[in-house]
Amino acid sequence: MIENQTQHASAVQIEMKEVQSSQIHSIGHDPASNMLAVRFKTKDGAPSSLYHYSNVSATDFIAFDTAESIGSHFYKAIKPFAEKYPYVKIESAPAVPQE
Repeated sequence: MIENQTQHASAVQIEMKEVQSSQIHSIGHDPASNMLAVRFKTKDGAPSSLYHYSNVSATDFIAFDTAESIGSHFYKAIKPFAEKYPYVKIESAPAVPQE
């Protein structure tokens, strides 16, 4: 699988794009299934865990993608509404190498 893509349960690939945010690394959307993909960042800015959120329409995604602050929009309009946008953790954060 290409690094900037992710798959959800129906095996549809979701193209990911990096965004300017202190907490979100990259986002993607599959309009056919209304699935939003969000990869978060670690405290040092590295890519972290990946989550998929259901029921995110193309209109919802455009509002998210074009928001002045991606992180603020996510934490105000998507994350608090788990009943409307149920989510599943797809990948955990990559293991941190031990020194």
